[in-house]
Amino acid sequence: MEREWLFSLIPLTVGVVFLGLGVYGLRRAGVLRRTGVTVEGRIVRHDVRRNDEGGTFYHPVAAWTTGDGRDCAYSSRLGRGSVRAGFGVGAVVTVRYDPTDPRRFAIQGWDTAAVDLLFTVLGSVFTAGTLVVLLVRLLTL
Repeated sequence: MEREWLFSLIPLTVGVVFLGLGVYGLRRAGVLRRTGVTVEGRIVRHDVRRNDEGGTFYHPVAAWTTGDGRDCAYSSRLGRGSVRAGFGVGAVVTVRYDPTDPRRFAIQGWDTAAVDLLFTVLGSVFTAGTLVVLLVRLLTL
């Protein structure tokens, strides 16, 4: 086997990173679904972030009061290219948060598990595909 196998480390690395991010997000969503507390919140502003290619992403900042009376206002971890209807400033939203750490929260209807599921599937395909190719290549030497 020559040095070509080193190039297979690129999709393998990408696959493992995607798989890790996706599984982390799905586990986080599962914990919130099982142990999270649901409250009514309000969108107070949008954090606008730009990426290196010039794309603009809007992250809604939800504000709510926890069961023990703490005021919280945190930015969503997921940004979108535009603000969807029902998520403008002043909109009333449903927030599900972790009572032990309110920074872990999800805005229902905005923060979906679809992104995490996509990362998990793509990561699995890249990882498994690369490992199969490497295994076949090793066995046919």
